Amino acid sequence: MDFKTFDRWDEGIWNKVSPIYQGAFGDKGAKPEKVIRNMFRKQICFLHVAFQQDLPVGLALTGKLKGINALLIDYIAVDHDKQGHGIGSKILQFIKDWSTSEEGIDSIVIEVESEMSAENQERIHFWKKNGFTLTDYIHRYIWVPETYQAMYLQLSSHGVVPEGGEELFKFIGNFHKESFQGT
Repeated sequence: MDFKTFDRWDEGIWNKVSPIYQGAFGDKGAKPEKVIRNMFRKQICFLHVAFQQDLPVGLALTGKLKGINALLIDYIAVDHDKQGHGIGSKILQFIKDWSTSEEGIDSIVIEVESEMSAENQERIHFWKKNGFTLTDYIHRYIWVPETYQAMYLQLSSHGVVPEGGEELFKFIGNFHKESFQGT
């Protein structure tokens, strides 16, 4: 499996990975393409793509959280037909390695839906088995009905990431706000 990280908008790559993104998030709060383009224009995001035999099989959209040395995984998805084969964990391992070696990141943050559905519990289990810690705080955004919890992974012993979900959501909220501003 090969990985490539993009820090600029690439129409050709987006056209290849968009079906994976839309398949995973199209009806579940996907950011519109114009917002993602805006994020690239502002240089606040990265697109990580996993390839098998030159075909994209997974992606992650990430961004640095201002004020702490952390990377937010905004979206991560694996092609529906390729799920269950460890590709998501491989993408995550790539992001861990890339973020420490290329960006000097100390921690990774993710937000997960807090509703106690089987699907959400599977997602939380995925993150926990990959070393993430679930915070207790339940966050409610004003623009979506779902509630969320933050999870974090410390990548270095000298890094400091807030362990409280409420504080983490201040940084996450600022990232989302900046993503949408100017669209």
